[in-house]
Amino acid sequence: MAVDDYFNAQLLPPDSTLEAALAANAAAGLPAHDVAPNQGKLLALLVQMSGAKRILEIGTLGGVSTIWLARAAGADGQVVTLEADAHHAEVARANIARARLADRVDQRVGPALDTLPTLASDAPFDLVFIDADKPNNPAYLRWALQLSRPGTVIIADNVVRGGAVIDAVSPDARVHGVRDMLAMMAAEPRLDATALQTVGSKGWDGFAIAIVKAVPSA
Repeated sequence: MAVDDYFNAQLLPPDSTLEAALAANAAAGLPAHDVAPNQGKLLALLVQMSGAKRILEIGTLGGVSTIWLARAAGADGQVVTLEADAHHAEVARANIARARLADRVDQRVGPALDTLPTLASDAPFDLVFIDADKPNNPAYLRWALQLSRPGTVIIADNVVRGGAVIDAVSPDARVHGVRDMLAMMAAEPRLDATALQTVGSKGWDGFAIAIVKAVPSA
């Protein structure tokens, strides 16, 4: 955590909007699963590097990552964010409004597997961030591919699970959801992917990052 604090102090100026969002999330009893500041900045940089303007976020929670994504997308960008829990979505809506980003964010409330089939008219997305219930990660990846184009960036959070990801006999359905998603990434000819471990204020975890590539026709 001290190293994260040092990096953040050096490279990320204080951000009262994000601090207010985190405080509102805690006051509303939301789980403390928000992206860390340096992880949020990484998401923002990936948006900017890829030039993403149409972004899909699966799992809003209190909207901290949504704010990072929407800011990076710019005034002409749009984030469609999906949240199953109505209370979480209400807190996120207030945080996003306080950040003056409501015009860039389209919130959809309900189980993502019910909402994703309705997004065909919003596709293709330039970037997809998967950060919801881990057992459904394989299904989310399938939908990310369906709603993507060659060049789309797909990012999945929390893939290390404190090292449990290497345990093939883990009783944790979240671990198996991550493992199955990674196996799908490896086997999918349309994806070029890697995964990175992170150690910091959010513990021992990491991201999987993939890019959708065109597959030559036979």
